[in-house]
Amino acid sequence: MTIKEVSEQYDISADTLRYYERIGLIPPVPRTQSGVRDYDEASCRWVNLMKCFRKAGVQIEALIEYVALFREGDHTEAARKAILVEQREQLVKRMAQMQESLDLLNQKIENYERGIVQVERQMKR
Repeated sequence: MTIKEVSEQYDISADTLRYYERIGLIPPVPRTQSGVRDYDEASCRWVNLMKCFRKAGVQIEALIEYVALFREGDHTEAARKAILVEQREQLVKRMAQMQESLDLLNQKIENYERGIVQVERQMKR
């Protein structure tokens, strides 16, 4: 697939795809004889994986390290797993913080829907 096709399929700009490859977030993409990127199935799986991880807020540095370890071979499986476990822990913490914020927002909205704005007025005093 061309970079344009991958960009459209995964909703990632071509510039972002080039950047991901340049910094090692995805392994080098195969090229045609003329040097044009030719994304194969494995490259697309990496793009999809990194898109998912980035959406979840996984740190770029951790992902670069993960890809570098992957390229070193099977003997790095434990180190790769450790990176993923650490990133999962950070994500769970962020999700808990977001849930707290959502709960507070829901409570405030509920107060307005019930017409209980006196609390709001008392807070101003």
